[in-house]
Amino acid sequence: MQRQGRIVRFGSFEVDLQEGKLTKAGIRIRLQAQPLQILALLLDRPGQLVTRDEIRQKLWSQDTFVEFDDALNTAVRKLRTALNDSADNPRFLETIPRRGYRFVAPVAWTPEPTTVIPNTPRVRPHPYLYLLLVAALILAVAAVAAFRHFHRPVFAITPRDTIVLADFANTTGDPVFDDTLQTALNVSLRQSPFLNLLSGSEVAKTLQQMTRPAGTKLTPEVARELCQRAGSKSYLAGSIGSLGSEYVLGLKAANCQNGDTLAQELVTAASKEKVLDALGAAASKLRGELGESLATVQKFDVPLVQATTSSLEALQALSMGRKASDEKGPAAALPFDQHAIALDPNFAMAYRAVGIDYTNLSEMGRAGEYFTKAFQLREHASEREKLTINAEYYSYATAELDKGAQTFQEEIEIYPRDEAAYVNLGLVYAAEGQYEKATEITRQGARLAPDAVSEYENLANYSLALQRFDDTRQVIHEAQARKIDDFILHNALYALAFLAADSAAMAEQQQWFAGKPEFENVGIALASDTDAHDGHVAKARELIKRAVRSAVQADNKENGAVYLAIAAQREAAFGNTEQARQLAAEALKLAPASQGAESEAALAFALAGDTARAESLAQHLKKRFPLDTQMQSLWLPAIQAQLALDKRKPDVALNVLQAHSPIEFGQIPFVNNISCLYTVYVRGEAYLAAGQGNAAATEFQKILDHGGIVWNCWTGALAHLGVARANALQSRTSPAAGDAARLRALAAYKDFLTLWKDADPDVPILKQAKAEYAKLQ
Repeated sequence: MQRQGRIVRFGSFEVDLQEGKLTKAGIRIRLQAQPLQILALLLDRPGQLVTRDEIRQKLWSQDTFVEFDDALNTAVRKLRTALNDSADNPRFLETIPRRGYRFVAPVAWTPEPTTVIPNTPRVRPHPYLYLLLVAALILAVAAVAAFRHFHRPVFAITPRDTIVLADFANTTGDPVFDDTLQTALNVSLRQSPFLNLLSGSEVAKTLQQMTRPAGTKLTPEVARELCQRAGSKSYLAGSIGSLGSEYVLGLKAANCQNGDTLAQELVTAASKEKVLDALGAAASKLRGELGESLATVQKFDVPLVQATTSSLEALQALSMGRKASDEKGPAAALPFDQHAIALDPNFAMAYRAVGIDYTNLSEMGRAGEYFTKAFQLREHASEREKLTINAEYYSYATAELDKGAQTFQEEIEIYPRDEAAYVNLGLVYAAEGQYEKATEITRQGARLAPDAVSEYENLANYSLALQRFDDTRQVIHEAQARKIDDFILHNALYALAFLAADSAAMAEQQQWFAGKPEFENVGIALASDTDAHDGHVAKARELIKRAVRSAVQADNKENGAVYLAIAAQREAAFGNTEQARQLAAEALKLAPASQGAESEAALAFALAGDTARAESLAQHLKKRFPLDTQMQSLWLPAIQAQLALDKRKPDVALNVLQAHSPIEFGQIPFVNNISCLYTVYVRGEAYLAAGQGNAAATEFQKILDHGGIVWNCWTGALAHLGVARANALQSRTSPAAGDAARLRALAAYKDFLTLWKDADPDVPILKQAKAEYAKLQ
């Protein structure tokens, strides 16, 4: 296939080959020269094999000295990241093993415009012809002016333009329509892949810039001013009034700059129960008037009652929840969203809203229950909402990360300007340990919604996981400059302070948490983990009691139970097995249905040598979460390997933990840090027990090299001791390693004992470490 122009389109992407620019839904995607050249080669021959040798000849001349295979693999990996593609399940770029690559998606070339100058003989016009031409021109101008006056431009909106949704003017005297109809209209219009509504968080931020209070009613006048301030293209105002027993609804889209009407609809509803049907029909017609194709209007047009609820009261409660979430956060939204469910138990959107509330409050067990219910009711939702419900169910309920990623990718393909899909896909990548991909896809979302808090929170965590602490500081600085604040950002600030050993900065973050009743437990738990990390076990125990009390008072028993289970693990690892078993049992009692608490407690029982309890919990977890990617790849292998070590079977433990993959470094959703890397730690212990000192040292060093993931977890402290023990073992068993291994062991022991220089003196593992160090000297 020969190139037919400079612009080529595939999926939601567009490539300008002359300018060397890749965009997605109008948003530029950063891509280096070599990956872009490879893409151009593949687009020239869609569906055909492009060999590795052809790529080498095109991109690297013979006198260029480069490790070709590594360079090509790196360039292809960057290209796949930019396209959000997968080697295992390619949508665009297919690998032909040992031969090359093939572009598998349909492509469309845009021809370059050409100017044709006709070669015709010059004819001298008749004198009267000039008069006729002038008259015709005058008539044409008049006709255009008349058309513009009586026919407003239909295609005034593009997918890149945002639309401000004003509040409905309600003159019926019935308060149930307040906020409710705006939410319903939002749902109806959001079915469109063409229209792009300004988000609630953006509206709240712009109102603040206008020095207007949050919750200001968006009258047409205010909406127009907000529209101009936010850089939107138009605003959409609605009205409802009563005419006897009927209701009259009006919709009007207007140009923000001059107030000209772009489109309008007027409909009647025979009764109150028919208002949502009438509004949905009017919204569908308006979509076409604003330039959307008839094909997509018909394809994505679920009736409003089916897409939401037949209960105006339930929809009103959900509306109030959305407003509370935008203005005050998830804790304020939760009671409204729960009330919406009480009013209509089949309201899929309300179940999803509660799931999101609990997710943002770090109560993943509760969140999963509501995402599951939303999934069961997904036929009571729009096509767009259904896609999101499916993706969240696979990502957070069953935790099938590959299915979650695939569904979010589908959502992005259909709705490329939905920033939430990018953010959620980033979270899935992070759970898989793919932080580079998580960062890239989240940045794409951030370009769509530069003031959304979740992008900054997640980017801060991803940069921590990648050990890019300067990037973390920059992300948080950008958030603060935009007046964005949330507890997860302070969580990250605490991590930075801990990693820098900056006690004053840690205390500053503790002070922030102390003033927030719903998040105070997070700050106290962080302090407890830090004290335990430094060997201050007695102080850590007191703090964990306070953290649990604070979590329970904030109606967050799941967090409290997870804190208890993690405390149980470190007590076991430090040698205090009785305290460990007691704390693990308390965790299960506090939140028996919590996946996080049960997983952490099962590992705690295994570390404490209580094999019966650990095996019972492991069997229950295996049966309860058969599809959960992290459960099957991280938690169960770590628990089963530790049980094998309890039975003095290190070979069995190593067999269970044989596979190494990025998911070992994946983000755990229910902890304050990113991960304690339990799988890596237990593998290190298994190598020690098997007499393989060098391999053990490698595992423990991984933990030390990933401080941005581990933070102040107990595994980070004991990894120093693990390196010491591994090198001491190597010095005894490997004559070749001998003195060098012994010196490394002494240095590692010294690192651990320095870290624990002020530790409680009666901690069993500290006594063991001192004895081992003295013997090695």
